[in-house]
Amino acid sequence: MKKVLILTAGFGEGHNTAARNIRAALQDVAGEEVDAQVLDLLEQTFGRVNELFRRAYIATINHAPHLWEKIYAMLDNGTALQDNLQLLAPLGETMKRLLEEQQPYAIVSTYPLYNYFLDQLYAEKPRPFSQITVITDSISINSIWYRCYSDALLVANDDTARVLLEEGEVPREKIKVLGFPVDIRFHSLASAPISPGPCERWRVLYVINSGKKEAPHLVSELLKVPEIDLQVTVGKDEELRAAVEHAIAASGRTAEIYGWTSEMPSLMARAHFIISKAGGATVQETLAAKTPLIMTQIVPGQEEGNARLLLENDCGALAPSTPEIVATIQQAIQNGGAQWREWSKNIERLSRPNASREIARFILEQR
Repeated sequence: MKKVLILTAGFGEGHNTAARNIRAALQDVAGEEVDAQVLDLLEQTFGRVNELFRRAYIATINHAPHLWEKIYAMLDNGTALQDNLQLLAPLGETMKRLLEEQQPYAIVSTYPLYNYFLDQLYAEKPRPFSQITVITDSISINSIWYRCYSDALLVANDDTARVLLEEGEVPREKIKVLGFPVDIRFHSLASAPISPGPCERWRVLYVINSGKKEAPHLVSELLKVPEIDLQVTVGKDEELRAAVEHAIAASGRTAEIYGWTSEMPSLMARAHFIISKAGGATVQETLAAKTPLIMTQIVPGQEEGNARLLLENDCGALAPSTPEIVATIQQAIQNGGAQWREWSKNIERLSRPNASREIARFILEQR
């Protein structure tokens, strides 16, 4: 049995999403021949302290994005991470014990920090496992992803591969364009987009993951557009759900509300438009679903490249305010949905709904 350790962290949902989907794909491809584990070693090592830092990170990107932009640039251009690894020394001890106990066939990192400790642990001896890094963002790639050793760096698209090559620090043969590891269900769900029939409306899926205070107002304004049917996801936030329900009731129209749901792939694949932020996983899931994304927020740094990927390939739009979101959808559905058709055609070139299985097969073929 091949043992694969998939290392992640809760600083951005894209890392966890990628890790979970790789595990599911490994199990789907290899069944009982593989033992794949998803591990958040930061959480295991630091517990409550890690949770405090995670919440601080989320608060910073949502409420102080310019501060995060400076931190991101410092990590990209300097040696702040390497210079302060000693502060995280217990993490190195956790990794050492784990590797001695598990003796893995492969280590897959969806979060770059772990590679620095692997470099320390194996500075003077060969690694007895394959080491693979899965980069979870596109185009704007912080150098902390590739300043450490990896047997391979997996990227989601050719645009990102070109950026890494232009940096000149990663050998061409180590860069593998295999797509982003989305849920394996996208492969069976994603089909050629079809516009609404004569008696149908355009389906809009609003995934609320930031800007919660503005969300009820946006729901109200979207429901003023007669040509659309609206679905809204609110996660586990009951206060938000109540506010959205009130907005729907006041509009005189109906809309579907979902709390936490495991059916996001089918919801995304059925929609004609998705409204959400430019997160790494979100952008790649919309591409896998072949559904154009209206981006409401871009976190400086890592999400800038995700937005560039969509905008430069004409696969969606940026609309940071309620009037802009509504106007973008109204424009896209004009003339029989001419703009929507153009976006959908361009998405076909980037969509890789079977990427998780391709990544799983690549991992299993190593060593």
